[in-house]
Amino acid sequence: MPLISIDPPAALLSRPHGFASENEGRLRDNHGRVISDLRISITDRCNYKCVYCRTGDEGVLFSELPIEDYLRMIRVFVSLGIEKIRLTGGEPLLRSGLVEMVQELGRMRTTYLPGGEPIRATEAELFGRPLDIALTTNGHLLDKLAVPLKDAGLSRITVSMDAVDSETFTRITRVPRSFERVLAGIRAARAAGLGPVKVNCVLLRGFNDSQIEQFAEFSRQEQVIVRFIEWMPLEEPSAGPDARNWKPETVVTMDEIVTRLNAWMPLVDLAPNAASETARRFTFDDGLGEIGIIAPVSRPFCGHCSRVRLTSDGKIRTCLFSQSDHDLYGVLREGGSDRDLESYIRRVVLRKEARHHIGEPGFLKPSRNMVHIGG
Repeated sequence: MPLISIDPPAALLSRPHGFASENEGRLRDNHGRVISDLRISITDRCNYKCVYCRTGDEGVLFSELPIEDYLRMIRVFVSLGIEKIRLTGGEPLLRSGLVEMVQELGRMRTTYLPGGEPIRATEAELFGRPLDIALTTNGHLLDKLAVPLKDAGLSRITVSMDAVDSETFTRITRVPRSFERVLAGIRAARAAGLGPVKVNCVLLRGFNDSQIEQFAEFSRQEQVIVRFIEWMPLEEPSAGPDARNWKPETVVTMDEIVTRLNAWMPLVDLAPNAASETARRFTFDDGLGEIGIIAPVSRPFCGHCSRVRLTSDGKIRTCLFSQSDHDLYGVLREGGSDRDLESYIRRVVLRKEARHHIGEPGFLKPSRNMVHIGG
């Protein structure tokens, strides 16, 4: 079982001297970073057992909450300046009530103007903008849900897909005929107007790194954005024969990916969409296709981090590599008001980590594995 740390003592969450205020203004951490993105896991369940993520040694460990409780916590986050919501899991398409949840999120409006000024409640409909609502899925159930999700108000979708041939894909997911299901889901999402669809690929040396050029061709043919992600130490530990336990030498770095793609077809840099964007963006010299590379191991981007996470059981995680969970749902469960939830969120976010420490002496893996945090 993963170690779940209790909240730090109240003294450690008291207001420090620094950029942020515990009681007022838009949500910021004590490093001056505006927190505008919330990633929320709505289930710990998954219908895949990808070898770099879920080993099969551990199943579901954490409970799901009622949809209305997630929505209440999200509303408080939005009141503090959250503008982007990403629904994750586990596999979020397994969760009943998902479409209705997206509909409710679609009714919410941002509470701060682009310049940082708060919007009065009486003017929210006039000046508040719709939230940017995204979802990360393995795509297995997407072909039937793409249209309902788009109609409900989903803005964007990201599909995790770690190979572009059926045999390799099945070896990774350990689910027969999974590639065909995911490909159908990607095409359904494009047809529903959820494009440009992003396709995320986690590369493991000696396992699926032969797919880099094939993914580039896939981006061009299927009109999707392919994003390669450096593998991080977030897997469940296992001694199983098909498990992949993290080692530095297994990471396929950004530099290596760029070199290989340039040899295949010259790359051209694209400007970032936002300062907090995690991917470095490229197209090819003929302008067809888009590649993103997310390099948290070789090129950390912590200085611009705008994200916090909420786990399926209602715990705040301020970083993927946090050693502590912070029980926001516990405040709600004990009868806390929205003001109590707000105060708790502010205190926790003030202590958001400056950066992760992958590869440094003394690095500790986080208290939860990736599948139990949410992508």
